[in-house]
Amino acid sequence: MAASGQQRRPVVALYERIADAVHEGTYPPGSTLPSEPKLARELGVSRPALREALLLLQEDGLLTVRRGVGRTVNAHPPRRGFEHLQPLEDLLGGTVRLRVRGLLRSTEEPTDFTTQHLLAPAGAELRFWESVLTGEAGPAALSHEWAAADEVLERTHPTFAGALRAAPSPERTSMLAVLAGASRGVQLAGHTAVTATLLGRRRGEQLGRSADTPAVLVTQVVRVGETPVLAAKHMLPTGAPALPVLQSN
Repeated sequence: MAASGQQRRPVVALYERIADAVHEGTYPPGSTLPSEPKLARELGVSRPALREALLLLQEDGLLTVRRGVGRTVNAHPPRRGFEHLQPLEDLLGGTVRLRVRGLLRSTEEPTDFTTQHLLAPAGAELRFWESVLTGEAGPAALSHEWAAADEVLERTHPTFAGALRAAPSPERTSMLAVLAGASRGVQLAGHTAVTATLLGRRRGEQLGRSADTPAVLVTQVVRVGETPVLAAKHMLPTGAPALPVLQSN
């Protein structure tokens, strides 16, 4: 769920008010929201508008309806941003979010991959993050993430550019998590491809697995409008947590 234009529908503004209250702790995880009449009075809105916003929040994973209880805030609500475009550590973690351990945070010149997916010109400097995602059973995925060149980000998504520069602990977060957190009110579009492969020697060493371990390679590109702002490759070896996939036209 994201607001896409300069003028948002009232239900979108109401959605964001409630989502903000959830993430700020007014309605903490596990709590039950006030009844519809009471919540409508507190927010100063009509019940039909409130009901529509609550349905959207339920679809986006912030709320759950429990029979005989009412609407409760999920124990691990998605972080603020474009709610459907979730960082891999949230998607794979289930009820417990995976830990991100940064292996490398640097800049590099375009490769064939980033030239193709970020449309990066020769000589550009691209921010590159390499991370291992770890759960209770050990390393679960290896992520390579690239951001578009700073001048592209400053033009298309300056909030993301600033968030990347100001990330207080970049070694403990993914680039996609920074993007999601910086994208309130920004319409993002994502494209993902999934292929089968083998880990190989270097990636096997990083994940503590043999080089011939079967793996799933997830290639991801995120755009603002027609401009790609992030490209990533995620390597998930056999035995990694299940990755939920939604197929759409």
